[in-house]
Amino acid sequence: MKNNLKGAKNIGTTIEKRLNEIDVFSLADLSEMTPVKAYQAICEQHNDKTIPVCYYLYSLQGALLDLHWNDLPENLKKDLLKQVGK
Repeated sequence: MKNNLKGAKNIGTTIEKRLNEIDVFSLADLSEMTPVKAYQAICEQHNDKTIPVCYYLYSLQGALLDLHWNDLPENLKKDLLKQVGK
């Protein structure tokens, strides 16, 4: 696993910035926090904005698996949605 957020699959400048705001600076940090908790923390921090599930929750999980967010298995996507209450 790459440990740097820069160059990780699905992690662009905006997502990296949002992860840094919640003290996630590496894929190891993200793995420890979990994509679900990171997504929830980003949503809490930006509660005035719509945080798309596909561009954040799926992207974070995909970054850990080195998969494009749209290539995550459907059962994993459903499980992630359930964990965030959607």
